[in-house]
Amino acid sequence: MRLIARAIDWPFEALQRAFGAARMPYVFVAPNLAVFAIFVVAPMVMNVWYAVTGGTALMPGERPFVGLDNFQELLSCGNFLDVATCRQDRFWRAVGNTVWFVAFQVVGMVALSLLTALVLNRRIPLRGFFRAVFFYPVLLSPVVVALIWKWILQPDGLLNAGLVSAGLARQPFLLDPGWAFSWTVMVSIWAHMGFYTLILLAGLQAIPPDLYEAAEMDGTPVPRVFWRITLPLLMPNMLVVVVLGLIRAVQTFDEIFVLTGGGPGTATQYIVQYIYETAFANQIHILGLAAAASMLVGLVLLLLTLMQLAFSARAKQ
Repeated sequence: MRLIARAIDWPFEALQRAFGAARMPYVFVAPNLAVFAIFVVAPMVMNVWYAVTGGTALMPGERPFVGLDNFQELLSCGNFLDVATCRQDRFWRAVGNTVWFVAFQVVGMVALSLLTALVLNRRIPLRGFFRAVFFYPVLLSPVVVALIWKWILQPDGLLNAGLVSAGLARQPFLLDPGWAFSWTVMVSIWAHMGFYTLILLAGLQAIPPDLYEAAEMDGTPVPRVFWRITLPLLMPNMLVVVVLGLIRAVQTFDEIFVLTGGGPGTATQYIVQYIYETAFANQIHILGLAAAASMLVGLVLLLLTLMQLAFSARAKQ
């Protein structure tokens, strides 16, 4: 064991003699920084270059510089409320679908996560079991989640089999635009609400019990306790949940792509899927448009992050 410890210790002694004790922290973080630079910083720089260049060539040196033409192409609309007047109508359909998806998914997820956290915070039988059950979907791969629900919702799936056995007609859950959109929202909520429930549950458990005991002694009604004690003290956690949920919803892709493929038509095609198909899936790979669209999405996510930081700073004052 002493020989093994010595063999492990020798390289670090050599590094310390070479760089000095004060520089050793930089030696330890250098591998992580190198990986971050290769797989994060370099792709971001390349994405900016693709966004300001045109053509269909893959190699950056073979792409002609076009400036902001790709952004102009995406943002050219006669009437932003009518996607038919937009030069890139598929982009704006994806934007519109994403806005509606974010609105319904985030509101529903926050409401259900809060309700679930309130229930799981009470002394109920098998409380630990139910906490694990609600968190379990978060541990599943998004592809696995989508395949499970696709098996349930397809025309010959489990849900339609139950309807038929009850004497009811089959429903086109994944073939009707309205049904398909609703199910993408519900599946996304089911898959991710456990994570946000955990955040809210931690916030609830951090509230001092003395406040509830004092309210009970005063005979304060339960709704008033919720609005005057629970919700105000839970607002920092609620803010984190809302902003993280917004960021996650804007970036939704894998579950929806496997579940519906963006269909029927473009009913469930969201912005990240548009970027993917424009860059890689279509017959002609328009990398410049995809890169420009991804930069616009990145700008939205940056604004959401800055909003979270601003509200968090205000809440601490």
